[in-house]
Amino acid sequence: MSHRTTVNAALAALLRAEGGVISRPAALRVVPEHVVKHAIRAGQVRPVYPGVLVARKLLASRTARWRAALLRAGPDAALSHLSALEVWDLPVPGRDEVHVTIARDRRLRVAGIVAHRRAGFVAEPPAVVVRQDVAVTRLERTLVDAWSLLEGDTQRAPLLAAVGRRWTTADRVLAALRAHPPGRADQATLRVLLHKLTIGCRSELELWGYDHVFVGPGMPALDRQVPVSIDGRTIYLDLLHRPTLTNFELDGTKWHDGLSQRDRDVGRDADLAKLGIHTIRFTHDRLRLEPDAVRRDVLAILDRRAELVVNPDDTNRTLGHPV
Repeated sequence: MSHRTTVNAALAALLRAEGGVISRPAALRVVPEHVVKHAIRAGQVRPVYPGVLVARKLLASRTARWRAALLRAGPDAALSHLSALEVWDLPVPGRDEVHVTIARDRRLRVAGIVAHRRAGFVAEPPAVVVRQDVAVTRLERTLVDAWSLLEGDTQRAPLLAAVGRRWTTADRVLAALRAHPPGRADQATLRVLLHKLTIGCRSELELWGYDHVFVGPGMPALDRQVPVSIDGRTIYLDLLHRPTLTNFELDGTKWHDGLSQRDRDVGRDADLAKLGIHTIRFTHDRLRLEPDAVRRDVLAILDRRAELVVNPDDTNRTLGHPV
């Protein structure tokens, strides 16, 4: 092995012990300055932030970058905002910078780190949790903090995903909003989305349907995200008209993901039919491009279904309600 690729034994041991991310002062406590400089010149470690070194093999690791940013920011810091969305595995546009939250009385100006100062902030529970081996703001606070930094579909996507995966609820996010409200304009749009989530919208297409399709004169009440038990598992119906047991499913992508997705949908619809629930599916393009026509179809379908004999006791029994 060449001298260029051999890491000093003491420095290598420190890197292993600290998961490949170390401070320069920590390195200097175990090896002299010239050893650290040699390791940097040889590309064995790299100073990604002033005073913070990362092992070469971890330079492409997002987790290593987060840990390096926290090491540079100090012990009373936590990942937050857009970086916290990444840690929580929620959809967020790619960003090079790392967002952290620190106490208001601190100052942190480092290229590549966006510091958000908050009065009374301490990087401890319950405000902060550990996820993916890094300190990060709690999910609900993260969703509120990141809201004003995004726009359009990307702004709604993290919240839709978090609630859709049942990691949190609209009510819990609303409580975080009340405790730490953003600007008035941002707060108003976030409150509108939280209301729609509360009544059961779970996707961009369902939001569109709520605003443009399943509204207007004659449209009856439709229940969203209705749980139904089938063979020991629970599935959720997009839009159910309880009196006629008619379920409207909104296909959230423009195309099915191959035959497997189509087969799953057909099987699910057949299982629901065994319970007396009739399923109608509307495609993404039809909902977006022909909302008026879809609305007319919905009303016509429900009128025809209402003409059929439906026993209210059977309806309640199917949906798991006492008769």
